[in-house]
Amino acid sequence: MTADTMRLTIRRPDDWHLHFRDGAMMEAVVPYTARQFARAIVMPNLKPPVTTVEAARAYRERIIAAVPAGMDFTPLMTCYLTDNIAADEVARGFEEGVWVAAKLYPAGATTNSDSGVTDVANLYPVLQRMEAIGMPLCVHGEVTHSDVDIFDREARFIDEVLIPLLAHFPDLKIIFEHITTKDAADFVMAAPANVAATITPQHLVLNRNALFEGGLRPHAYCLPVVKREEHRRAVRRAATSGSPKFFLGTDSAPHARDAKESDCGCAGIFNAPFALEVYATVFEEDGVLDRLEGFASVHGPAFYDMPLNEGTVTLEKAPVDVPAELSAGGDVIVPFRAGEMLSWRFV
Repeated sequence: MTADTMRLTIRRPDDWHLHFRDGAMMEAVVPYTARQFARAIVMPNLKPPVTTVEAARAYRERIIAAVPAGMDFTPLMTCYLTDNIAADEVARGFEEGVWVAAKLYPAGATTNSDSGVTDVANLYPVLQRMEAIGMPLCVHGEVTHSDVDIFDREARFIDEVLIPLLAHFPDLKIIFEHITTKDAADFVMAAPANVAATITPQHLVLNRNALFEGGLRPHAYCLPVVKREEHRRAVRRAATSGSPKFFLGTDSAPHARDAKESDCGCAGIFNAPFALEVYATVFEEDGVLDRLEGFASVHGPAFYDMPLNEGTVTLEKAPVDVPAELSAGGDVIVPFRAGEMLSWRFV
């Protein structure tokens, strides 16, 4: 640190939850993640979803081929759980090192989740096998009943799904992904050590007013949807608390601009280009910049029983302009914080 310049160097971080999509879009967005993160948990909600070991292995190879020369990046694959997926297939992929976790999408909860699980009880044989072999379960934590308000779906999921799930499988490793509510933060903090959560940049920065500032704002729309200010503050306290139960997961989710700005706009925020810069801003604003390394680089590997990364990354306290749009595989994507100035720059 000098009088006019502050630099922060941390162990190279990982992203424990994101979406790359596939094809030209995937090829365009992978470099944004690879420049910052050493590893990333890749979501399996493609069309068709990644439900077999062979599909996961092939998808991993396509991602690796999109990593620019000279960048060291490892995609960590996940299995898409369905009502009738075979426990043997799930276990085989984990034991062969093809995927590191399985993903539970309640049917219809988010983008490309139509093949998801209609009743968690259908998964009990699979979950029993996962618990026995130590395979983590990544969870999109929302109920999808049409009579439940969209802002209440995460809290209801805790009561109706997570609590019974832990009662049946007390040793199952569970990652409650992209938490958005005080309910979720409190639940994870009070839960046993085998329950953790990821937190996104947008849920640290935005409350639900962001959806309607000056008009309908489709680029602030993601699932789980951003919540009231009291919930944003609670999630932010959890992220910056230093607790090893909370770690970085961007949920970066690219969509072409015309797919977001349509009469039925897609859910998802593309935050990969400036993810670490936004996290650094949050931790600095809360006066706990010294805790960023734990959140970004230590807690996730510890929970997944993986080694810490050896390299480092450096951020500099300097202004950086976020472009209004980015080109991606022939499409245009609007990044998170588009048109704004951030106070930290990735060196």
